[in-house]
Amino acid sequence: MQVTYWLEHAWLDPGVEPGVVVEVADDGRISAVRRGVEVSPPGAVVLRGFTVPGLANAHSHAFHRALRSTVQVGSGTFWTWRETMYQVASRLTPDSYHALARAVYAEMALAGITAVGEFHYLHHAPGGTPYDDPNAMGEALIAAAADAGIRITLLDTAYLSSGFGAAPNRHQLRFSDGTADAWAERCSALKERTHARIGAAIHSVRAVPAGELGTVAQWAGERRAPLHVHLSEQTAENDACLDAYGMTPTRLLSEHGVLGARTTGVHNTHLTDGDIALLGSTATGTCMCPTTERDLADGIGPALALQRAGSPLSLGSDSHAVIDLLEEARAMELDERLRTRTRGHWTAAALLRAATVDGHAALGWSEAGRIEPGALADFATIALDSVRTAGAVPRLAAETAVFAATASDVRHVVVGGRAVVRDGVHALLPDVPAALSAAVAALRT
Repeated sequence: MQVTYWLEHAWLDPGVEPGVVVEVADDGRISAVRRGVEVSPPGAVVLRGFTVPGLANAHSHAFHRALRSTVQVGSGTFWTWRETMYQVASRLTPDSYHALARAVYAEMALAGITAVGEFHYLHHAPGGTPYDDPNAMGEALIAAAADAGIRITLLDTAYLSSGFGAAPNRHQLRFSDGTADAWAERCSALKERTHARIGAAIHSVRAVPAGELGTVAQWAGERRAPLHVHLSEQTAENDACLDAYGMTPTRLLSEHGVLGARTTGVHNTHLTDGDIALLGSTATGTCMCPTTERDLADGIGPALALQRAGSPLSLGSDSHAVIDLLEEARAMELDERLRTRTRGHWTAAALLRAATVDGHAALGWSEAGRIEPGALADFATIALDSVRTAGAVPRLAAETAVFAATASDVRHVVVGGRAVVRDGVHALLPDVPAALSAAVAALRT
């Protein structure tokens, strides 16, 4: 149905505009945008606050949400954290994964996220036996996104090795299709929907042997699909890659045709100057996940240098220690301030672009992330009268959103012209905390 929204304040890149009317057509796209409308037109839905394009969470592992708090006990490293993650992964079924992901994606909607890139490698039953439907786990995620009212790019992930050609360990048997050809055959059966697109992922150079990388890249290239890869997240991975192949992970991916404008490297934390130049010259994207990178003590990636070299930036919540894309945007700037001891590396507008239009582009939704005619009618409204945002000057609403607001300040969310969140309540799953509690508790029994 056609619907008209009146936005009290809206981010129409590059600035904040008061009194914006957005008309949505039957197809869920914006048909018209009118500025300078001081009073809401009759019949229009009023969205008070600061409305931005829907946020794009470019990197998610939905089942990691069940780790929240349990992995904050004590100390350790990425590798010890991974052992806890394996235990949760071993308990998931298609039904329990659907229940958990539906609640997690609803939590994302409450945070203003309208599209998620799900880096999906939990494919098979324990022991590696395929389900009757080999894509049962991926289908559960696609259905969960629909139930939560958001869009998804299922980044079906090749994960074939425990490390540089070694056989998968007992936990990783669920992840592996055996070969890249078998991976390609399975994920070719996945079908796109109105709310769902299919992309590809290489888990890492650890998990996909060099000789198999080209098969994954070719599959994505033939479909013009997004291709994501965990890249140089830990120094141990870099050292092992140098030992195995005599080159950095970035160079290895380049040698096998993985880099390019439809590819996104996730984390890109420990890079050489040559790596940065290579990623920039190929327009390979970078997805920064600052909260996870801090939580796992992985390090601060060279986001500024990557962007200056030509690598577009996007943001992700990754392990879901928190789900808050405003925090991820803020953290990227503040981490860079700590690293360099200088301020102002990105404007609020630039950080919003990473969280919106560039994030959507990384997920293959180039028609989203803008409030303009022809774009998908996906947007989120941030309160300007909460304890964090009250007193803000409206023309500085972008700065308020990025540097003061949190996910808790998201008041309304619209996807395809339909209200998914209204006054902070999810329209399809009214009690998201209860759904999360039940889904996580089921994995502890």
